[in-house]
Amino acid sequence: MGKKSVTLMILLVGIIWLATSLVFAQKIKIEKLDDLPRHTYKLDVKAVELFDNDEALMKLAHALQKDLEDDLEKYEITDKTTLKDYYVNLGAIAMLDKRYDDYLKYYEMSNKLEEKEASRLTAGLFTRSYITAVRSGAEELSKPIKDEYSRLVNVLPYDIVGDDLKSAKARAEMLSRNLLEGIVSSRIQPLLDKSGNVMSKDIAKQLVGIGYSVRYYLIYKHILVEVLDAYLKANEVDKPDIWAEREVTLEAGESNTPVIICIWDSGSDLEIYKDKLWMNSKETPDNGIDDDNNGFIDDVHGIAYTLHSDKTTDLLYPIGDVKKDRPRLQRLMKGLSDLQANIDSDECTEVKKNMGSLKPEEVQPFIEDIGKYGNYAHGTHVAGIALRGNPYAKLLTSRLTFDYHMIPEEPTIEQAVKDSAATIETIQYYKDNGVRVVNMSWGGSLAGVESALEANNAGGTPEERKALSRKIFEIGKSGLYEAIKNAPEILFVTSAGNADSDVSFEEFIPSGFDLPNIISIGAVDQAGDETSFTSFGKVDVYANGFEVQSYVPGGDEMNLSGTSQASPNVTNLAAKLLSIRPDLTPTELCKLIIDTADEKIAGERKVLLLNPAKSFELLEQMK
Repeated sequence: MGKKSVTLMILLVGIIWLATSLVFAQKIKIEKLDDLPRHTYKLDVKAVELFDNDEALMKLAHALQKDLEDDLEKYEITDKTTLKDYYVNLGAIAMLDKRYDDYLKYYEMSNKLEEKEASRLTAGLFTRSYITAVRSGAEELSKPIKDEYSRLVNVLPYDIVGDDLKSAKARAEMLSRNLLEGIVSSRIQPLLDKSGNVMSKDIAKQLVGIGYSVRYYLIYKHILVEVLDAYLKANEVDKPDIWAEREVTLEAGESNTPVIICIWDSGSDLEIYKDKLWMNSKETPDNGIDDDNNGFIDDVHGIAYTLHSDKTTDLLYPIGDVKKDRPRLQRLMKGLSDLQANIDSDECTEVKKNMGSLKPEEVQPFIEDIGKYGNYAHGTHVAGIALRGNPYAKLLTSRLTFDYHMIPEEPTIEQAVKDSAATIETIQYYKDNGVRVVNMSWGGSLAGVESALEANNAGGTPEERKALSRKIFEIGKSGLYEAIKNAPEILFVTSAGNADSDVSFEEFIPSGFDLPNIISIGAVDQAGDETSFTSFGKVDVYANGFEVQSYVPGGDEMNLSGTSQASPNVTNLAAKLLSIRPDLTPTELCKLIIDTADEKIAGERKVLLLNPAKSFELLEQMK
């Protein structure tokens, strides 16, 4: 073989080696959250001991760090929210290690992925101020932290960041060591006790994050509160309200058509809406008999199921006698809603004060009390928004039941099958009784099923639990999807969710469904700006989800916030359009709603703002 042949052979071998290396080096693309690998960690101490045991905390943190770094090296993660989460957690671990340059690197990487401008401008301000103070060489850090934090905050544009800074201040006022200890003791330690101190990556991230908060954040949180309080007082102005001029109110006495709308939720207080109730004329009230042989007893104004999908005649979630405690529970629920929505109200202040002063053993009953009342009041509040300004709307109540416990019940295949059957039966009931619009201000996800299994130490190994979670989830998902698909004459309106994440990547249902008769709703505030909590991705239109006024059981009025409140605003519009044109199909309704929405740019996303007035203008042109 000649020299040229040898050279050619070496070159060819080199090319083959390089090509093979590139094939093996190619990252695996992650297109769903469920595709990521599961990691587990063993804790040698009680979880609450991590508050003071640096060695145990760092052992967990470094094990988590290795897995996060390995995932980033092996996988191409397409979802920005998930990728940000990786960088944020690696940044927290870098801070615990005092690797400040690494933290700043991860901060920059995370911030470049942030699409919400307010979040991008406010992220990492306090930690960066701490790093600057440390590097100044000062022996006492409080003053340099405050000076730098004030410098960073005071140049921010209030009209963009005001709500986010209110939220940051509220979280700081609420957070205490006792609260964190209570959460760990009541939610995380019971899980570890069942599993032999073995936990998932999600639980490990929570514990490392809490460890970071105890060592850095809690020590200096008073500085954050002081600086933000001064900034907010100096800059606060009321945002304009764009919704009043868009509102359409129908008058009674016109020749419009009654429209049956269903609020599929936690039930409704029928006394409040007694003049707007749908009536099953074939059923005799309160006789304990299924007069029309449709499978439901006393379904005069609707149907209801318990947490375990057993039929019940209680159309409002039963909470017992709440008359004495009602004012307190309402204030707490309103305060928690305001805290989530960045509203600095009196109720929010009360919740922060209460949560900040709780003893560890008081945390669980306090949180569960709020959750229980939330279940009780949620459907009634949603119904009032959907019915507003429409004398032709007829309310059919359909109650499902949410779990309010910090440790949820264990999901099972048997219960999933029963739940799915109830779902199919429920939607068939809507079809049989002429429902035109269904509001669904609720949702679930695959990750939620897996988390509930872990909380009960159920499902076997992490991979076995992953498979079981998928099986349980798909039973519920397919049942709901097919039932909605098989009701093409009904428009289903669903809230996108309050997780600030991509509903498609995280497989949220029903908001992630792509069907011609379902529309997914995100939340904006009174000025039409995207809220910090709203999820995104498969979101068709955005509506007001900020301080929306409606009723709660007993007839009191409250302002609540969330995509749960945004969704019934769209249900409200759809029902009004149908009262004028009852022949409209769900596809035509969606077109009327989406095509007349006002376009607004939010980062790289296009946000469509609901505009009822324009929808009615287009309807008039169609006539």
